[in-house]
Amino acid sequence: MNAKTSATPDRGSAASRSRAASPALVRLSLKLLGAGPVVILFALIILLGFLSPYFLTGRNLGNILAQTAVIALVAMGQHIVILTRGIDLSVGSNLALASVVGALVYKGTDSTVLTVAAMIMSGGLVGAVNGLVYVYGRLPHPFIITLATLSIAKGTALELANGRAIQGMPDLVRAVGGGSAYGIPGSLFVVAGVAALFAVMAKTMVWGRWLYAVGGRPEAAMQMGIPVRPVLISAYVISGLCAGLGALLLAGRTDAGSPLFGNLLELDTIAAVIIGGASFLGGRGHIGHALVGAIMIGVIRNALNLLNVDIFFQLIVIGVVIVIAVEADVLRNHLEGRMRMLQAAGQS
Repeated sequence: MNAKTSATPDRGSAASRSRAASPALVRLSLKLLGAGPVVILFALIILLGFLSPYFLTGRNLGNILAQTAVIALVAMGQHIVILTRGIDLSVGSNLALASVVGALVYKGTDSTVLTVAAMIMSGGLVGAVNGLVYVYGRLPHPFIITLATLSIAKGTALELANGRAIQGMPDLVRAVGGGSAYGIPGSLFVVAGVAALFAVMAKTMVWGRWLYAVGGRPEAAMQMGIPVRPVLISAYVISGLCAGLGALLLAGRTDAGSPLFGNLLELDTIAAVIIGGASFLGGRGHIGHALVGAIMIGVIRNALNLLNVDIFFQLIVIGVVIVIAVEADVLRNHLEGRMRMLQAAGQS
């Protein structure tokens, strides 16, 4: 009897330790998953430094930052949309149309202010159309309208430009998109400024809390009196404005507006957001996720070029990276659900 009674507390204490260890293990796993993209990025940079003698040169790193700036800028807008459980497939075509509109305005007016305003407003207008039709058209998912505007914007850009690039951009646009200061690309200052603005908006403004609430639990947000429709529309307008700013940077770097700009940019930006650690389920993530993912996309593309990897195989690599990122998101959600269950069991 004594042996049995003495064994019982041991089994109980072991079970208690197991229950206590499980949430700690899950929390550790979540932290590792959260830091995973940053760790992978640094490991990738170190590895590529060994594989190519040109990768870590100042000139190449500057090229990566300049090439990544457009993806990063548009990805931040895509991130805002994904926070609301949405998606914007039109960003690439929107960017192309904005660059063509800007080139035509500059050709007709020779005005820097009007050219910059035209590109940004063109992007914002397409974003507004996406948001308004999605919300007030009662569409089941923004995939539908953004796929439609992808085609409409691309066709409009091709028609306005007669299928050709339109050369010529103001000096200011060329300086911002293609210039540098102290060895730092000018486009990087734009990305940093927009990222800081978004961070402030998300942390200090009521709109930021509304955005996360709408993405996390839309029905509960509506019951709480949050203006869900205006929040959703604002997310797509911001995504469009980011596409317009991306057009400004790309047009400045190439000194032209082209209907061929932005091909597959929607895939790069979605991949950047998810690779960075955000979730398709919405309501979770911060702007740093988009930036980390964009840099990773830029590093991968640059490395594949340096290593003379075939351009068609590069598309395969990006596709595989997207699949891995989505699976990481699924695993993260599973672990979060398990942690909540363990915490609830521990409190009962």
